[in-house]
Amino acid sequence: MIFTIEIMKRLFGFFLLFWISHPLFAQENMLCQGAFWTEDEAAIFMNQTASTWTTQVDWENRAAVIRNGIIQGMKLEQMPPRTSPFNPVIHSTREMDGYIVENIAIESFPGFFITGNLYRPLNPAPFQKSPAILSVHGHGPDLRFGESMQTRSAAFARMGAVVFAYDMIGYGDSKQVDHKIPIALTIQTYNSQRVIDYLISRPDVDPERIGVTGESGGGTQTILITALDSRIKVSAPVVMVSAYFFGGCTCESGMPIHKSEDHQTNNVEIAALAAPRPLLLVSDGGDWTKNTPRIEFPYVEKVYATYAAASRADNVHLPGERHDYGKNKRAAVYNFFGHYLGLNAGRLPYQDAFDESFVTLLSADELRVFTEKNPIPDRALKGDEEVMQFLNIK
Repeated sequence: MIFTIEIMKRLFGFFLLFWISHPLFAQENMLCQGAFWTEDEAAIFMNQTASTWTTQVDWENRAAVIRNGIIQGMKLEQMPPRTSPFNPVIHSTREMDGYIVENIAIESFPGFFITGNLYRPLNPAPFQKSPAILSVHGHGPDLRFGESMQTRSAAFARMGAVVFAYDMIGYGDSKQVDHKIPIALTIQTYNSQRVIDYLISRPDVDPERIGVTGESGGGTQTILITALDSRIKVSAPVVMVSAYFFGGCTCESGMPIHKSEDHQTNNVEIAALAAPRPLLLVSDGGDWTKNTPRIEFPYVEKVYATYAAASRADNVHLPGERHDYGKNKRAAVYNFFGHYLGLNAGRLPYQDAFDESFVTLLSADELRVFTEKNPIPDRALKGDEEVMQFLNIK
């Protein structure tokens, strides 16, 4: 009996060791999801981590570890080379009050399409290239068609920017995969890189003036693409950057980008990887960004101070507001992008506040790229399994 129990213990130990060492388990064991820490635990982490570095060189050494952790964690290096043609589909060009809006799709990798809308200034500055902005939405049913996304994209265009407002995978026209495909984080970040590739390929875009902004899950994508791609020159994540909340969706924290055997980080440090490029954190009192002025932003300020660039990091905190990209939050970003991207906020009507009533809100059907008249190409990959097989990410 004792012999049998001893054998069972050894077999169980062997099984446990095998399971823990399995790559899938190891990856899950490194995930930091949702409210991974308490608010006080996060504050302690921020204080302790801040004490481990002092100079710009110290920070850049830590930044390299964090950046590499993101790339390795989301397995971005396994994605196809970004050399395939865009094969853009652009239709339904409409002239509005100070801006143009078009429906657009570009091919991210062979058979997979990024869908969205392109907003352009109706009267761009003569003989000059325009800044460009990636406009990224948060979680919710088809938010590309929502008021906030349309309004800010149109306003940026009227201010003089070329704006690509694009779908999260699984939403809007991007229905080739489910939003919660296991590699959602990888695909979305790669898509953002491809949007930059496309924008700087356009003859009307200044490649040295590229900005990005988005709210909630779009804020997560904002800090990630800024951290990984130096072509982003100005960044404004809205209602997302938190010391204790890591993002609750597969597309934010479904892969081990915050933790490895060698490091632990959080979204505050990922946002700080923008330094010394201009960074605006927009926070409010009704979600996980409520502590930003006291906990998150001081850490970011310390990073920027090592570059002698303290003026380039800012926080607009709206304690009476909740989790959205509402009018006051948009106004803060209009001014920030106006200053750092060379946009003309004076082109927006203003009377005690920005007047956004010039924006014509279009219906979802008017903004869709793939319709009966403009169907998705036959070569399009179909379904999670087919996309996963094509990419073959291990």
